[in-house]
Amino acid sequence: MNPETHDQKKKIFWKGVWEWIKVIAIAYILGFWVIKPFIIEPFIVDGASMDPTFSTGQYLIVDRLSYRFEKPARGDVIVFEYPNDPSIYYIKRIIGLPGETVNIKNGVVTITKSSEKSTITLSEPYIEENHKSYENMQVALTDSQYFVMGDNRAQSSDSRYWGPLPANLITGRPLVRLTPPTQIAVFPGEYRTASTTIY
Repeated sequence: MNPETHDQKKKIFWKGVWEWIKVIAIAYILGFWVIKPFIIEPFIVDGASMDPTFSTGQYLIVDRLSYRFEKPARGDVIVFEYPNDPSIYYIKRIIGLPGETVNIKNGVVTITKSSEKSTITLSEPYIEENHKSYENMQVALTDSQYFVMGDNRAQSSDSRYWGPLPANLITGRPLVRLTPPTQIAVFPGEYRTASTTIY
């Protein structure tokens, strides 16, 4: 074999390998540094604040895209940046929507809408008896605030303690729960809250 031909083939081979490496590197950068932060992101639950809906160690894929096209709804479970330290992420449930007044009496939540005279009492079947709390408070939300609470009301740091959640801190909502295998689910924990109207 002609040595020059052999060297040329090696150069062509390694040039092809280098091109593939560049393609893979670009795909990685786009996928994990450009696309991922805007579409999906993995999270691991840490803490008991959402028991029994979510438990420590559960692996979630969070949808970061949906709320760019629709507003968060009451009953949605969301992941967000903790207002007092945005480097920390929390997972809670939306209880009060922008413009509403949240009233809690002995742990029972009622909502008054600024545009209506009626008040609704929330039905919250996701809260177990040993996770209830019995505080009393009232919070009026601005047009850019949400009131969030954990399903384990007795052990949750939430809007009752650090105030309403600014809308711009919402990251997204759990799209899929991957672990444990027996609890794999799409939009896990989501509950579009039923309510009773009181006039």
